[in-house]
Amino acid sequence: MEPEPVGLLRKRDAADWVVVPELQSEAHMNDPTGVSTALFPPAYLERRSHYREFMEKHVFPNERLLDREDDEAQELIATLQETARTTGLWAPHMPPEAGGTGDGFLYYACLNEEIGRSRWAQLVFGCQAPDAGNAEILHHFGTPEQKERFLEPLVSGRARSFFSMTEPDVAGSDPTLLRTRAVLDGEDWVIDGHKWFSSGADQSDFGIVFAITNPDASTYAKGTMILVPTDTPGLVVAPPTSVMGHSGRAWNTHCEVRYSGVRVPVANTLGARGEAFRLAQKRLGPGRIHHVMRWLGQMQRAFDLMCSYALEREAFGGPLADKQTVQNWIADSAAGIQACRLLTMDAARKIDDGSEARVEVSLLKFYAAGVLNEVIDRAIQVHGARGLTDATPLAEMAMQARAGRIYDGPDEVHRMVVARRILKSYAAGDPWQFG
Repeated sequence: MEPEPVGLLRKRDAADWVVVPELQSEAHMNDPTGVSTALFPPAYLERRSHYREFMEKHVFPNERLLDREDDEAQELIATLQETARTTGLWAPHMPPEAGGTGDGFLYYACLNEEIGRSRWAQLVFGCQAPDAGNAEILHHFGTPEQKERFLEPLVSGRARSFFSMTEPDVAGSDPTLLRTRAVLDGEDWVIDGHKWFSSGADQSDFGIVFAITNPDASTYAKGTMILVPTDTPGLVVAPPTSVMGHSGRAWNTHCEVRYSGVRVPVANTLGARGEAFRLAQKRLGPGRIHHVMRWLGQMQRAFDLMCSYALEREAFGGPLADKQTVQNWIADSAAGIQACRLLTMDAARKIDDGSEARVEVSLLKFYAAGVLNEVIDRAIQVHGARGLTDATPLAEMAMQARAGRIYDGPDEVHRMVVARRILKSYAAGDPWQFG
């Protein structure tokens, strides 16, 4: 008589199974769009559908061409931008009074779940970084003359800009160390210094320069923002820096910029003298959440690719989707993406209500950067060697995503900001409020 098999692989009759009702799977009867409907007003979702249709028709089919970044790609960008204008989809980050079609941060977050799926879409719709952030501080702090000269052509797409803050000789995570100087000479600022990672400086029209103007003032009153046309004598934009093997062209670049006796009128001061740190926070806070909004689209596109490929690719006797490890990746990715969506919408609502939401934005920035990299990495792993090639957008997405943990403040600084604010609350006898 053969002994009965024992262990985890023992086959048992179905009649012997113990059924725990609470643990049985059931069909998900909810509409998958329910969560989005709860997060956004119907009008926002309707508007987002127009961006989705535009991208499916004009952007996704042309990504390979746009990736070449040659003259033909530049011409196509201009054509698509004009199409976006004529269809009323231009500059969704800016309000109508500033020349855009926007309706606040929550609205823009909703749209970016589509716009963010392709890195080229932000340029096509005229809401690309760093121009979007530069336009916002010009709108809020620019003089009427500055708005006419710099803001109007920037929002309309006739000009491009760069933000010149980070320097190669000091830690970019600590802006109190900046060395670029601007001194008054009559009615002019004279600027001397060396910046780098001035994104989009190649072929740009002007920059917003963070310079130390009051070296003897208190720490956060030393700097001033100054508008500097790129053709000003003494300003030299170096060829684009190669970042992870990619140099880019025009908007899609990171450049070194040298200022040697660069002279501009005092009228080019953005905001008040000594307010650079305050303006930087006003610019970088929204800029950080803009990045995360676009990352939502990147995460969801990588997630779509991962799930679709897992269902069709077979190995070891069945589809990858049947493997527990892959299922874990999909579940963890879905949880991370949804958490990022909810954190983003919470921060966007608070900013729309007038809050700077500094803690919320810092928390969101480092958390979403991690989720973005994890989701894309899992998607690449599911695709195997194919994920490393240009057969899918995943390899390029991974390159772009890695930089997200550094620019606009590294993860470690944002973690420090969040922890310090929370501990300060507890030290004052007030438990942290998550509401």
